[in-house]
Amino acid sequence: MGSKLLVYGGAGALGRCLVQHFKTKGYTVISIDLVENQDADFNTLTTGAGSLSEQGEMVNESISKVLGPQEKLCGILCVAGGWAGGNAESKDFLKSSESMINQSVNSSLIAVYLAAKHLQAGGLLSMTGALAAVEATPGMIGYGVAKASVHHLVKDLAASNSGLPIGCKVTALLPIVIDTPMNRKFMPDADFTTWTSTEVIANQLEGYLTGAFPLTSGSLISVVTKGGVTAFEEV
Repeated sequence: MGSKLLVYGGAGALGRCLVQHFKTKGYTVISIDLVENQDADFNTLTTGAGSLSEQGEMVNESISKVLGPQEKLCGILCVAGGWAGGNAESKDFLKSSESMINQSVNSSLIAVYLAAKHLQAGGLLSMTGALAAVEATPGMIGYGVAKASVHHLVKDLAASNSGLPIGCKVTALLPIVIDTPMNRKFMPDADFTTWTSTEVIANQLEGYLTGAFPLTSGSLISVVTKGGVTAFEEV
């Protein structure tokens, strides 16, 4: 089987697309999520229960069993996350903020933990930010705080002495709206020509992984779609 790749959040809409895309390219794909993705070659299930440390150790133990002696991952693509609105006076402000931190920040930190242990030298670590979180997000504070934390994490990891293997590249894609069935369900009247397809994102990540597309480690990449055409640019 080919090079091994890990998709964190592999059972979500974007994650499923990534699993299918990279499998067709000959990669052996590992999915990490709350539920199994039957298209993946291997699945690691996480419950989200327990401390961050406990969750990370559980996932690490599972991944260690999948990888052979001295075997490394060529890439880790973290696309776990979610969305919640609310300002400081919202009834569920703290609850929704905690959910956003668990879904976006904690998953990213575990992905980083795995990268330090299992990513090959020169490999790719990609995370998912949000273009909205480059600025203030008063109507969705928890979401903005979580995504801004991911942005900061990318900068930390690209700096010297970050603990990642030599030559690894780290980035975060910052989309506006991804075209998923769930988003279409809740925003049926939106202009879908401004939404980014999951396959376009998969193609871009493949280019970063293979080196076909240039990538500066530490870059935050805006993902903007207009008229059905998507542009990826450093923020």
